[in-house]
Amino acid sequence: MGCFDEGHFNGELENGVSIGCGEVGFEEEIKTDIAAIEDAVKVLLLGLGENINREGLRKTPLRVAKALREGTRGYRQKVKDIVNGALFPEAGLENNRIGHAGGAGGLVIVRDLDLYSYCESCLLPFQIKCHVGYVPSGQRVVGLSKLSRVADVFAKRLQEPQRLADEVCSALHQGIKPAGVAVVLQCTHIHFPESIFPETNHQAWVKTLVSSGSGIFENKSADVWSDFFCLLKLGIEIEKNHPRGSSDQCWCPSFSANVPSKIIPVNPAMVTAVSSILNSLGEDLLRKELAGTPSRFVKWLLNFQSIDMDVKLNGSICGGIDTLKLNREVNFNDKQIHSELNLPFWSQCEHHILPFHGVVHVGYFLSEGFNPIGKSLLQSIVHFYGFKLQVQERLTRQIAETIAPLLLGGHVIVVVEASHTCMISRGIEKFGSSTATIAVLGRFSTDLAARAAFLQGVTSATISGEQ
Repeated sequence: MGCFDEGHFNGELENGVSIGCGEVGFEEEIKTDIAAIEDAVKVLLLGLGENINREGLRKTPLRVAKALREGTRGYRQKVKDIVNGALFPEAGLENNRIGHAGGAGGLVIVRDLDLYSYCESCLLPFQIKCHVGYVPSGQRVVGLSKLSRVADVFAKRLQEPQRLADEVCSALHQGIKPAGVAVVLQCTHIHFPESIFPETNHQAWVKTLVSSGSGIFENKSADVWSDFFCLLKLGIEIEKNHPRGSSDQCWCPSFSANVPSKIIPVNPAMVTAVSSILNSLGEDLLRKELAGTPSRFVKWLLNFQSIDMDVKLNGSICGGIDTLKLNREVNFNDKQIHSELNLPFWSQCEHHILPFHGVVHVGYFLSEGFNPIGKSLLQSIVHFYGFKLQVQERLTRQIAETIAPLLLGGHVIVVVEASHTCMISRGIEKFGSSTATIAVLGRFSTDLAARAAFLQGVTSATISGEQ
């Protein structure tokens, strides 16, 4: 369902379809589902020890309900309504003239469709780069935008990559009746760490490549698949991922067998609340793929309980200079700007209950007679403020304000760069976007040259790290 005003329901469904007088019952059903999701989200927030009446959380239940309805609107859409009005006659596409060596009716591909879906195993959104192709037959072609819309119908449901590819392929084959359909999906799932102190080599993403074919694409060894992948490579670089087979382990990181799961007692009320959300979205709770999903979501969410962690600041000023590569010094007016760059963090947006993650860059003036702050302490401060319901602006300020008392004069600058999953979901769908925030205290708040020197160092380090 599309977003509507915070205070009331505006009588419009997704795709601009208005509700008429004869559909009041449907309107009431939608409002009931929204209210049920809101109530469930309140239970989850209370289970985290949060105050649901505080400023940042008062409208969170409604925001989450709207985002989930928008992200699962595919349950309320029908493929035939999309395809039937978009089939066009095209002379020369007879069944017996399908050819790849001079014959008519060759391969048609739409590449690089950016989609997102919700993982049925953990309820976190994942990104999809979708490539769809078909070989026309029977003098029928379909409007190219409809390939994207059909793929989006199935993406906007709780999914896993292979089933999503199969459903898109089957729906297009039935709707267009072509000689064959090919679907390739490049899927990217956030890999949240199991510990609040993740390993430095922790990979932020899990990626998989899946494919599905019908008709002349049903045989994965068919020559037409070579044509398909060659055409893809004309415009994109296919990552060296192997297609996932049916015997492979579930791709969702919540099933990871390599990292021991954090032992967290599961709150039964929270599990029931998640089940209520699934039911309100139109899902079948008896579907075997959803077995354990509410518990997995709750275990993940409980990483962000509102509790006080013990951040030990004693002994924070360590002897000797850290010689790690991320440690940099800049001479400035006979003083040093000391920096620690690319400290990783993970957090949870309190507005939409969706994860965001990135890196923190810290700079500070090192007073005479003092040694640098230990990197481990800075990382602990970052984790302390990251692992709770947050907004990036507050996270940045809190890190700076905690570091400042450790320094003579409190001259500190903090930059946070992050990717937010709420930017790819809830109707926004701004893929590849990132957010940067800055907090400055002491001399950095008034000295433009000092800020510029640090920020230039951050930029240089980022560029060199990407090469």
